[in-house]
Amino acid sequence: MTRSGSTSDRPIALEPVGKDNWAAILALELLPEQQEYVASNAESLAEAEQDDEAIARAVVSAGRVVGFLMYSAFGDDDEAIIYRFMIDRREQGKGFGRAAVAKVLEEIAKRGHVRRVLICYEQENEAARRLYAGFGFVEQGPDEDDEMIAVLELGG
Repeated sequence: MTRSGSTSDRPIALEPVGKDNWAAILALELLPEQQEYVASNAESLAEAEQDDEAIARAVVSAGRVVGFLMYSAFGDDDEAIIYRFMIDRREQGKGFGRAAVAKVLEEIAKRGHVRRVLICYEQENEAARRLYAGFGFVEQGPDEDDEMIAVLELGG
């Protein structure tokens, strides 16, 4: 699959986290069976406040926060790591996840120095596996926490 056109049916924006969207991010929910796959947004926001390298984004569609993600792209490293990503349970299945991944990959690529994007997910999370594989992420094997690491080599 190509990345082009994947956002056409669900236009979204990635917005920096701030006082205008903080409460909406905290109100996002996962399905009960998904909660074991990702840290809570409260934990993630607390982590982002402590970590200067964390880049937190609200996933916004039509003025509504529908998801949340966090990544790091160190200034002198050729790798970026997407380590938090979720779409609200009421908004799943509408194309927002695919659109958000496309948008964050665009944002990361614009940084210029990144050649490779890593993402980790629980090995049992088949929805994540299919989503990321659709963008060309290739599984590398489990990390020390037994989460699957997948890598996408950026062109150019």
